Amino acid sequence: MSQKLTILFDLDGTIIDTAPDLMAAHNHVMKKFGHQQKKLSDIKKLAGRGAWIMMQRSFKEEIKDEKLKNDMTKEFLNFYSKNIDSHSKPINGIEKFLSWAKNKNISMAICTNKQEKLAIDLIKKLKLNSFFEYIAGSDTFPFNKPDPRHLTNVVEILGGSLKKTIMVGDSEVDSQSAISAEVPFILVENGYTEKNKNEIKHNDSIKDFINFELIIKKYL
Repeated sequence: MSQKLTILFDLDGTIIDTAPDLMAAHNHVMKKFGHQQKKLSDIKKLAGRGAWIMMQRSFKEEIKDEKLKNDMTKEFLNFYSKNIDSHSKPINGIEKFLSWAKNKNISMAICTNKQEKLAIDLIKKLKLNSFFEYIAGSDTFPFNKPDPRHLTNVVEILGGSLKKTIMVGDSEVDSQSAISAEVPFILVENGYTEKNKNEIKHNDSIKDFINFELIIKKYL
């Protein structure tokens, strides 16, 4: 079967606003272990590279003990996994766009640095799983974003072509992986990153997924 188009999506900050639940898990850990909690705006700058790196960036130089770091990260994952969909919600317009794309026989998959089981669980709980043919998490392969193989492996699994593939994400990590894989990158603005829009290389940019099909039609 010839491929029409494949769209690879990042998850956190791209198609799902997960920051409120990430903040709740982060602050649960910090409160339990006696450290400073963070605001929602802080969490958005820390997230996007997986739980371990998120917590590392939050610790900075404040916590040096590796065992303590591991214990706090485990506590984060434990709390988060039990409360993963308490306040997380789809980005405006994404459900309508996914329905449109599926009706157009466009292949769709997720490439996220969230653990695979957490990503699958969240997508199922938000009832979006029927739209995606594959979900690749941080532990699906021996590498993850910004390694381009996180993207290229998924395209290969789907039987697609990189010449008919697009990456959609909200950070420089997504941009770097797309550029290395030599596929167009569409930036979701105001995502989970410390970078400004003009600091992240992209082919197109959107604020949400309202009328996103108008952009995608250019690639069909």
